[in-house]
Amino acid sequence: MSALLRVVIVDDEALAREDLCYQLSELGEVDVLAQAANGPDALAAVEAHRPDVVFLDVQMPGLTGFEVARRLLAMPEPPSVVFVTAYDQHAIEAFEV
Repeated sequence: MSALLRVVIVDDEALAREDLCYQLSELGEVDVLAQAANGPDALAAVEAHRPDVVFLDVQMPGLTGFEVARRLLAMPEPPSVVFVTAYDQHAIEAFEV
């Protein structure tokens, strides 16, 4: 039996979170542990659930996705981060982070 990929989804748009949850459910073997709509809630969800991967929007209230990612990287065992954005101008900064 394959291990589940444990994820947290972070996006300030509820429809975007729902769509990503649906797409991940179609893959199977993915367990969405939590969702968050802003940076501070994202950090709390990661702390509480310790996911393998965080799907992270770039533009959000509270903290940007880049600020959240930098804080996650400071963790002893940080999760992998997949940036989710509709704005191609954020791609270069996403790769840098």
